[in-house]
Amino acid sequence: MLTNPPQPEAGTRRPDVEDIELELFVRALQLKHGYDFSQYARASFKRRVLHLVSELGYGSVGELTGKLLRDEALLPRIVAGVSVPVSEMFRNPGVFRTLRREILPRLASYPQINIWQAGCAYGQEVYSLAILLEECGLYEHSQIYATDFNDYALARAAEGIFPLREARGYSENYLAAGGEHSLSDYYHALYDHIKLDEKLKRNITFANHNLVTDGVFCEAHLILCRNVLIYFTDPLQDRVLALFRDSLVRGGYLCLGNKETIDFAAAATNFETIDPTARIYRARAGAARER
Repeated sequence: MLTNPPQPEAGTRRPDVEDIELELFVRALQLKHGYDFSQYARASFKRRVLHLVSELGYGSVGELTGKLLRDEALLPRIVAGVSVPVSEMFRNPGVFRTLRREILPRLASYPQINIWQAGCAYGQEVYSLAILLEECGLYEHSQIYATDFNDYALARAAEGIFPLREARGYSENYLAAGGEHSLSDYYHALYDHIKLDEKLKRNITFANHNLVTDGVFCEAHLILCRNVLIYFTDPLQDRVLALFRDSLVRGGYLCLGNKETIDFAAAATNFETIDPTARIYRARAGAARER
């Protein structure tokens, strides 16, 4: 006997084919390769996937999913495409100026300073931190852990090579951040690229870490995760903020992006605001684990 299919409740709409294909794509990535994008904000994630479909020359998300399931060589390109490795050196200079003048002097008393740059993308901000520590006289007893789940981005970051056309903007940011020299002192021009000085890499460790699925990465005095949380759903943001809380030493600092805030997050009670403009917070006594 034929029966009518269940109907959506009044006021709701059926998902269209593209949305269904997107859900299947997310599920395929998770089941086949262990990458969980289920709690990424859907609107921005969908835009990136559709751009990737067009860029790779496929006709639909469904076609991309089929290729993903059968072609292992396609995975790095897909992961690179759906992640957001966008940054620049000394991005939002006021943040780095605050780190230079207010935060790093407070960390100077520690015999070893551990800094975790989570979601490091192509490494521009990592090298900015290295320069900042160098000019503050703190780099010799500092260690920067630069992590991302995108292996392609990590490889690019470890190279420390960026387009020459971006150098002028980087230099302007550096000076606005309180730079004490010329940014050109820290790189060599190679044709149409610049290569950061190798000495800046001496205390940087690049490693794969997935904020969605992985646990505490290190005992950090300062964590920077800038403009990453905006791509997560609220529950995932809460998970990541709890991870940062558990990764900070007592009184450690957290620096988020200028479009992010913890004011309405479940983790807000674990932090006090140090600079609302620079989005810098400090772990409250008892919130972070004792070291």
